Amino acid sequence: MNRKIFFFAVLMPFLLGSCLGINADIVLNRNGSGTIALEYLVSKSLDSLGRQDGNARWNTIPTGQADLERTLDRLPEMKLLSFSSGEDGTNIRISAKMEFASLNGLIAFLDANGRRAVLSGNADSGRMVLTLSEGAEFASSGLNDLLAGIAGGYSVRLSMTFPGEGRLNVSDLQGRPLTTPGSRIVPAGKTVSCFFPLYDVLSSSNGINAEFSW
Repeated sequence: MNRKIFFFAVLMPFLLGSCLGINADIVLNRNGSGTIALEYLVSKSLDSLGRQDGNARWNTIPTGQADLERTLDRLPEMKLLSFSSGEDGTNIRISAKMEFASLNGLIAFLDANGRRAVLSGNADSGRMVLTLSEGAEFASSGLNDLLAGIAGGYSVRLSMTFPGEGRLNVSDLQGRPLTTPGSRIVPAGKTVSCFFPLYDVLSSSNGINAEFSW
């Protein structure tokens, strides 16, 4: 069975760089509020590495409810609705559902640095662009092969459900339409979504943007 590895979108830049992926389902209400359900796995070895002495430069991935609550304490428009966790032999499994009071609150959660999540418009008519990859270049084929081995079987999936009809456009950073052999995209409807093998995201040379509009 293919494994899927998921992560909190608020930590997208670090986690993608650490060979982790995402499963995020956003539901938007007519007034701009809504919910976001997230699932992710954290490699036990990666989590342990981030907590070792001398690794202060590594961000520690939130693996407990208290970790997530500390993050949400800095985001007044976000509220935790549910949280659960468990583990198997190699991964810590996390599921969480949160509600956001406005689209601006959601954007602050998705990307606190304001580089990978951009919002324009409002709840009636708007556009949200999430940058899944800023582009990557590998100095050697060996590094690329190593990444392929680590990322194999893992995936990145995003969906958004709208009060009415919505659209999703997936492109590279130059705006050119983008698909990969393993990708699945639902571009229009009440719920739109995109799915990518994690390796495709990490190895994309021209970057990946997911543009949701309604």
